[in-house]
Amino acid sequence: MFEETRILMGMPVTVGLADAPPPGLVDRVFAYFAEIDRRFSPYNPESEVSALNRHAPDTVSLSRDMREVLALAVRTKRQTHGYFEIRRPDGRLDPSGIVKGWAIRNAATLISAAGVGNFFVDAGGDIQCHGRNACGEDWKAGIRNPFNDAEIIKVLTPRGHGIATSGTYARGQHIYNPHHPGRPIEDIVSLTVIGPDVLEADRFATAAFAMGRDGIFFIEAEPGLEAYVVDRRGIATETTGFHAFVAA
Repeated sequence: MFEETRILMGMPVTVGLADAPPPGLVDRVFAYFAEIDRRFSPYNPESEVSALNRHAPDTVSLSRDMREVLALAVRTKRQTHGYFEIRRPDGRLDPSGIVKGWAIRNAATLISAAGVGNFFVDAGGDIQCHGRNACGEDWKAGIRNPFNDAEIIKVLTPRGHGIATSGTYARGQHIYNPHHPGRPIEDIVSLTVIGPDVLEADRFATAAFAMGRDGIFFIEAEPGLEAYVVDRRGIATETTGFHAFVAA
């Protein structure tokens, strides 16, 4: 079993491989995350996102990746009735709510294309796994207690699905309701989504969290998605099919 963690995109990124990695693969994966951070960070004045924030969009030559991310953002905003928004209240572009899941999915594709079938990629708690661990068992992932970071309150077996969690317990109030941008999300503190892959889980977790208490009902109605939400009183609610991913 090989596992390595590096700090990239402002968070720990871990690659775990149950198979022997081809030479240079792990470095290529981490280099990919570093490149995505360089190009998409709104805090890097030299990034493509910062260039878009400085100039009119039609005067900036967009990369293929940027066009893909912006198209995903438009589609997600439409699918979530406007609750997914990559513009901050001040109007500046910040695609962080979709880039992380997109980058993890692409990194997983890179690993699969190298012939590795048993691995996981974890970036800031959002996870994509494939195959099995070194013991031949399903990979397991934990949901942290939003009131006690040292405690795991649910252990999941994703079985090839993606997991993404949105919340305010780690980074404070950084997600807002686009329909009421001055109003913080206060009724829930953590929402975890399981989707067909980590990109689907990530983009819908961000939007569902912005919906507050109604987010769990939105996920319940979406085919292929399951969720687990913890409210500010510490009461958890899960969607109908969520239990199928809980480790015995």
